[in-house]
Amino acid sequence: MNYLSAENIAKSYGDRILFKNVNFGISRGDKIAIVGANGSGKTTLLSILAGSIPPEDGIVSHRKDITVGYLDQQPDLNNALTVMELILAGESAQLEAVRAYETALAHNNPAELERAMALMEKHEAWDYEAQIRQILGELGIHDVEQSVGTLSGGQRKRVALARVMIQNPDLLILDEPTNHLDLEAIEYLENFLNTNNGTLLMVSHDRYFLDVVCNQIVELDSGQLYSYKGNYAYFLEKKAERLAIEAAELDKNRNTFRRELEWMRRQPKARSTKAKYREDAFDELKDKVSGKRGSAELDLNLRTSRLGSKIMEVENLSKRFGDKILLDHFTYTFKRFDRVGLIGKNGMGKTTLLEMMTGKLRPDSGVITTGGTVNFGYFTQSDMNIPENQRVIDVVQDVAEVMKLATGETVTASQLLHHFLFDRQKQYDYVHKLSGGEKRRLQLLLVLVRNPNFLVLDEPTNDLDITTLNVLEEFLLNFPGCILIVTHDRYFMDRLVDHVFVLEGEGKVRDFPGNYTDYRDWRDSQPKKTESSSTAAAKNQKAVTEVKEATGSVSPSPEPAKKRLSFKEQKEYENLEKEIEDLEQRKAVVLDHLNSGGHHEQLTAWARELEEIDQQLTTKSDRWLELAEYL
Repeated sequence: MNYLSAENIAKSYGDRILFKNVNFGISRGDKIAIVGANGSGKTTLLSILAGSIPPEDGIVSHRKDITVGYLDQQPDLNNALTVMELILAGESAQLEAVRAYETALAHNNPAELERAMALMEKHEAWDYEAQIRQILGELGIHDVEQSVGTLSGGQRKRVALARVMIQNPDLLILDEPTNHLDLEAIEYLENFLNTNNGTLLMVSHDRYFLDVVCNQIVELDSGQLYSYKGNYAYFLEKKAERLAIEAAELDKNRNTFRRELEWMRRQPKARSTKAKYREDAFDELKDKVSGKRGSAELDLNLRTSRLGSKIMEVENLSKRFGDKILLDHFTYTFKRFDRVGLIGKNGMGKTTLLEMMTGKLRPDSGVITTGGTVNFGYFTQSDMNIPENQRVIDVVQDVAEVMKLATGETVTASQLLHHFLFDRQKQYDYVHKLSGGEKRRLQLLLVLVRNPNFLVLDEPTNDLDITTLNVLEEFLLNFPGCILIVTHDRYFMDRLVDHVFVLEGEGKVRDFPGNYTDYRDWRDSQPKKTESSSTAAAKNQKAVTEVKEATGSVSPSPEPAKKRLSFKEQKEYENLEKEIEDLEQRKAVVLDHLNSGGHHEQLTAWARELEEIDQQLTTKSDRWLELAEYL
């Protein structure tokens, strides 16, 4: 049974064509995800298919006897309503029955109440309010009387998601449903969609989510749709095969084009016997060869500042808001190349902890001591504080007009933007014209261009396409510094972290060795606790008391006076910077010589020089780090 069909639809913005003559259909029971690069038009296509915006050409039709629920990326909600009022304002037979019952109770009319109760019985709506509260609670919304106008952006998205889930439509259309959900909520949504017999169409970049939920992947690439019957893993396999076939076809077309071009050039222009069919075929081939190009790839090859042996020491850190304890005597010493994931339900204090570590928020008590060489790069989940009417290139030039890459090469702001997949036209666009993913990519550039050696990443995967995520993962795997990550993308976290901080509530933080999947498997294997909440609270209070007795006062103790560099040491430090850079450049030259080959004597001499350079680099780098600690 066909639920939705689109025929020859097209959409463009100015001179830019997103897609043209696109055909699409979804049948009952399908669970389809649309994937593609940032800015390719996924959200626009989804909005057209949902009926939210019209196509420029073509027709979109829904089956008349089905209900459709649509979750927009930026939901438009009535701020005057409470959360429960907003949910009850939806469309379904059960919601209609609940509204009628609530109205009858308010009017205190026995006849009206009897009819409303019969309606509740008919649609099995007696436990519907409990279901509403359960779904909202699983998504992290517990105060159903809270005004919608007071909700954060993430809370609004979760309330909008709960509303379409509660309506239980025949066709569910979701745009990035996992954004702003914590890991437990994502797993709840996965289970809901897997056990639901409805039909699903969505846009998502969550690879685990796609693999578990979907039975069909549709890729939007260069204005065309490519459909793959299977989950995300199957899509990756078949896409690789398609690209290999296209590459072979392109090589074949190029060879044919070169031969035909020679033929066209040899023929006299005035000669009328030239085969017309061959000219037409040449023109068609020319379009194929010139129109097909390799997909661009993000290049994260930026320089990183050196990191000393002392990174960060967190001692007895505590923070609370009102009666809510977020952290209680948290202590940890960061080591070089630490890769830590931060796990916890929404509202547990993950972002608060990041802001205290980066100095943006003061703790109630405790001490954070940061090493002198630490240079934070803080990628926040909030939008960039950049005027929407500023051009993209101006945003980057405000930070730096020229930058150094890891190779030592110097690039301009325009060249760096090109590395980050912003072509010349896009560089001179205003910020407000960028897609959500393009804004996040620009934000990532602005963080990395400052050469950080300690990356603090708060939901870095939101709105980034899968290709960009893969490149970012490879960059972070080879990042020569510390990383602290908060993310709802389980695949991203599993690849990058070697242990996790688990915020368990009441200020308790568990340091678990392993990634998220390791922790989840361990957690699920634990016996369920049966003790009462009062007993648990008493034990928690006892533990807090014991920690306080063991540690004494939590007031920050005065730091010992730091050693100052003498004038001679200061000059030595400055000279070491230049000497290390010169040695690295010489090392690159020697490596080039070795790779290019030569006589045995030359190769031996270059190998010996390379060994000496490495020894000098080790000695000078250690001395530089020692001096840097005192700056």
